Amino acid sequence: MLPSVGSQDSHPRTSPKSCCGRSMGPRSHHFSLGFSVSSLGLLFLFSLFPECLGAEGKLAHKLFRDLFANYTSALRPVADTDQALNVTLEVTLSQIIDMDERNQVLTLYLWIRQEWTDAYLRWDPDAYGGLDAIRIPSSLVWRPDIVLYNKADAQPPASASTNVVLRHDGAVRWDAPAITRSSCRVDVSAFPFDAQRCGLTFGSWTHGGHQLDVRPRGTAASLADFVENVEWRVLGMPARRRVLTYGCCSEPYPDVTFTLLLRRRAAAYVCNLLLPCVLISLLAPLAFHLPADSGEKVSLGVTVLLALTVFQLLLAESMPPAESVPLIGKYYMATMTMVTFSTALTILIMNLHYCGPSARPVPAWARALLLGRLARGLCVRERGEPCGQSRPPESPPSPQPPNGGARPPAVPCREPQCLCRQEALLRHVATIANTFHSHRAAQRRYEDWKRLARVMDRFFLGIFFSMALVMSLLVLVQAL
Repeated sequence: MLPSVGSQDSHPRTSPKSCCGRSMGPRSHHFSLGFSVSSLGLLFLFSLFPECLGAEGKLAHKLFRDLFANYTSALRPVADTDQALNVTLEVTLSQIIDMDERNQVLTLYLWIRQEWTDAYLRWDPDAYGGLDAIRIPSSLVWRPDIVLYNKADAQPPASASTNVVLRHDGAVRWDAPAITRSSCRVDVSAFPFDAQRCGLTFGSWTHGGHQLDVRPRGTAASLADFVENVEWRVLGMPARRRVLTYGCCSEPYPDVTFTLLLRRRAAAYVCNLLLPCVLISLLAPLAFHLPADSGEKVSLGVTVLLALTVFQLLLAESMPPAESVPLIGKYYMATMTMVTFSTALTILIMNLHYCGPSARPVPAWARALLLGRLARGLCVRERGEPCGQSRPPESPPSPQPPNGGARPPAVPCREPQCLCRQEALLRHVATIANTFHSHRAAQRRYEDWKRLARVMDRFFLGIFFSMALVMSLLVLVQAL
């Protein structure tokens, strides 16, 4: 028997092998049999857990072949054609990309989730090793034709090439990102403190309410992953379902509208457009406080008007053309109108200031009302005169003509060299006195007109400064 054993060792092709591929002698024959039994036991255990040998992938391929052997994505996946297919729509707002106010187009980045039940894509998880969900390309299954109704993009809608999650009970979940450009009616009547409402209406384009029913998930869109915008603050995005009947079709068409509530962040506009206008408007009434002899009263008003015109042009470039004038535009127009009137009144008051000695006397009513009561109320006084008291009005003396008027009877003078007999000298003295009195009267008239101009300056200074302050406060209160 020894040669047979040796011959057995000399032929490795007929000798048993281990897992490492080496031949074993007769002494290890019993060990080889024990190892073979243990290997069979391990294979039996691996057969109980198919994933250890990649069985899950094989089962997934088998499930995919079984599901899509006779499946078509062209028809609505319902067992009963008279039954409506329910589609649940969920929207997550990720970012506000752009708000084109001039063209009234809102660009958003959304995550859109659609869920429905496919009656032909169901299986028993136990028959496929407990596999209860698979992920396949969305182009292989039927998808609802839900589109954005108020789309403002000329390009056709492109379907996102993302996978769908298919569960064993036929539930299909399709998550797809989308960049939407929708039309939004922008109301700038309260700019820059305005709030906008932009609606996004989703619905089926060809299926009516009897075939496809669209419903929102929850009462509002999700803002959990929203990236804050530097210009707009999002107040919410409530969802509302509507059922409408259009003129083209008799059946109702349900849709879901997500209304994006926005409020503008007005800090930049207040600092760059509103605050300079407020300061300029408060500077304009100070033209009434400038002395008339400075020669800068009209120049200040014209400079302020030009500055407001420049800011008005900057505002017009950033605002869309609309029927309603924005709030800041109304404020600019009111301020420019006020500055224009103040400049015109400054010119009229300067004409009163420079009336000159040849002007007529101040009328009695103006002397009593303006130079009397109003001057005391505004503390317009002469130099050295206490506040609240005004100089009593003086009537200008009437000059006496040299040859006119009654003269006292001449008393006969007994002295031969008496001055009373020098009639020519007396006439010259009377002329000089009358001229002096006329000059003093003209000077008083000139001073009265100048004082009247100062009273009018002080009066309009209070009026226009109060108007500018009230208008500025009314606009700035909107920012609070």
